[in-house]
Amino acid sequence: MNQKLKVGLLGFGKAGKAVAAVLAQSPDVSLRWVIRNSNLHEHQSAIELLDVNSEDPAVIYSLKEFRTGKVLDSEPVEVLIDFSGKKTIMYYGPQVLKHKTAVVTAVSHYDEPEINYLNTLADQIPLLWSPNITIGVNFLMIASRVLKDIAPQADIEIIEEHFKLKPELSGTAKKLAANLDVPEHQVNMIRAGGIIGKHETLFGFPFQTIRLTHESISREAFGSGALFAATNMDRSIPGLFTMEDLLKPYFSMS
Repeated sequence: MNQKLKVGLLGFGKAGKAVAAVLAQSPDVSLRWVIRNSNLHEHQSAIELLDVNSEDPAVIYSLKEFRTGKVLDSEPVEVLIDFSGKKTIMYYGPQVLKHKTAVVTAVSHYDEPEINYLNTLADQIPLLWSPNITIGVNFLMIASRVLKDIAPQADIEIIEEHFKLKPELSGTAKKLAANLDVPEHQVNMIRAGGIIGKHETLFGFPFQTIRLTHESISREAFGSGALFAATNMDRSIPGLFTMEDLLKPYFSMS
């Protein structure tokens, strides 16, 4: 019987809780601890709060306590999964270097200083960054580029939909636009209700239309993506990787 991969999770908001539930119920990983940006329920098990069936410890620690380095020192993990904020990497960077811990970060946006730091860390440890870590969206990214290569003359439209209070263009839409040479201001943005996230690329031909669509129907989709990344990335090779790096081999056809 293979030993479970030990993972730790940063972030326990709406997305973080959904991710924690997926990780805790997976037969492939063991969720050792969860970091949240408060001392609420500190040192309790996230399993009790999530009401899922799991034997994982999933001990909750505050970000303040995590910054001291004691958590990783006393309970090292093989992969740290980050669903927190863009500044958090500055706090845990020295710790993951010390322990040679692989990182999967799903933070949607980093500024230039954080991106530079990501690259610095990736010189010494395996680090995978995906602004949208769902398997479906990353499949959509690759498939859209393949179709653009096949038919560069097609008209291309990008449509992205999110909940009403999300003000900015999604990071996924920005990446799609960059990959398909579509100016960001031409991306069609819809904000309504509680839409979790929907992205579509439309290819218009004279006699046909092709639509590639991905929609997240629950935040657990992020957990499935994080689980795939953690269990499929090569933890023996330092470097900055993406979900596309993990999926591209599946596009090779015999």
